[in-house]
Amino acid sequence: MELKNVKIPEGEFMEMREEVLKQWPTGKDVDLEEAIEYHKSMPKKRQFPDKLTEAKKSGKTLIQPRAGVPLIDEHIKLLQYLEKEGEADLLPTTIDSYTRQNRYEEAENGIAESQRLGRALMNGFPAVNHGVANCRKVIESVNIPVQVRHGTPDARLLTEITYAGGFTSYEGGGISYNLPYCKDVPMEQTIRDWQYVDRLTGLYQEMGVTINREPYGPLTGTLVPPCISHAVAIIEALLAAEQGVKHVTVGYGQCGNLVQDIAAVRTLEALTEEYLEKYGYEDVVVTTVLHQWMGGFPADEAKAFGVISIGSLIAGLSKATKVIVKTPHEAIGIPTMEANAQGLRCTKQVVSTVADQDFMDRNLDREMEIISQETRCIVDKCFELGEGDIALGAVRGVEAGVIDIPFAPCRANAGKMLPCRNNEGAVRMLNTGNVPFTKDLIDFHREQIEERGKYEGRQVSFQMVIDDIYAIGKGRLVGRPRG
Repeated sequence: MELKNVKIPEGEFMEMREEVLKQWPTGKDVDLEEAIEYHKSMPKKRQFPDKLTEAKKSGKTLIQPRAGVPLIDEHIKLLQYLEKEGEADLLPTTIDSYTRQNRYEEAENGIAESQRLGRALMNGFPAVNHGVANCRKVIESVNIPVQVRHGTPDARLLTEITYAGGFTSYEGGGISYNLPYCKDVPMEQTIRDWQYVDRLTGLYQEMGVTINREPYGPLTGTLVPPCISHAVAIIEALLAAEQGVKHVTVGYGQCGNLVQDIAAVRTLEALTEEYLEKYGYEDVVVTTVLHQWMGGFPADEAKAFGVISIGSLIAGLSKATKVIVKTPHEAIGIPTMEANAQGLRCTKQVVSTVADQDFMDRNLDREMEIISQETRCIVDKCFELGEGDIALGAVRGVEAGVIDIPFAPCRANAGKMLPCRNNEGAVRMLNTGNVPFTKDLIDFHREQIEERGKYEGRQVSFQMVIDDIYAIGKGRLVGRPRG
């Protein structure tokens, strides 16, 4: 059957559910009607969509960490610490790598070994193995909403378990959890699997329970031009809306240039609402998330706080609905809960300080217009390639290099578009590849990079890209040669 952006019929979906729930023994504990009643009984303080909607209305930026450990009691201890000592507004449950690859037997062994040795031997929380009742223990242990964050190409069983377990927000999508994460998984497969996730979300919605869905914004997190991540977010929002999702958070990973990053967050919300309305999804609530710097961090903690503070400033001035917070241990590895809380408090301080301030810059409107034009070029071309169907258009768009994510490991990704920074540190394209820009936009990117080459007294080349990748960790934005 050809892939289409069409709502899965309920009878067909229920047949699919029977097979999905058999993938691991904990699936037998999922009872949809009982789960709906559980969600309806949850206090408002634990409802992710409600808190995001309130923040959007008031212009407040909420703070949220990344966090997850394998054992239930330790995970609860971690989340309670981040709520109290970190002053988090929202909490995560980051899922482990075994679960992300549907390797539940190995996850079971990881839990047992973590218990035996008394320390975490996994990089997250294996929610499928822990099952519905234990997920509810996590949800009920804190007083603020909790989201599932992961990186799973086939997240169907994980969604079933965690939704029944009381989680009210869920990250990921068929493009954003394929191209940046996988090598050989076909795009058609991940989009189908994520149509299931969104149909389940829509089914909860039809039964009176709103669950927030969040496409993964940063993608590879390395020199991703805003128009690329925007296009993916918009397409995944459209795919989710068709399956009945009514509450979407679209994301963007900080690139480092103040004007470009603020312009990106502001245009992301407006463009997503524009396309949802254009294609008939007028009742979807759209909020935004800024991901703090996803690239290399300085090992010096004081310098790391500087990087965190810049991301916090951008989140606050752009009026992002929430910000995903980094820690001063990013260069070292998995942070302690104390370091995680420090990153949160640092972010809250900056966000609170600029809460009543507006950002004005003579280049802001121009940057917003550039991002908007570029994004529309990509999304509209995907609709054209799909002959009006955005699911098919997304697959064909990746095949054609219309959607081209820099440094993605997926074989399907074209890898022809090459990004680097202009003279002010904004991310531009050294080579636009097959990204379907107008001649004016292609000329704009070429001129921006050539201007930098003249300033630095060197030829425009791939070396600029390499220099830019390592620049932040060395205390600068544009990777200019020194000496």
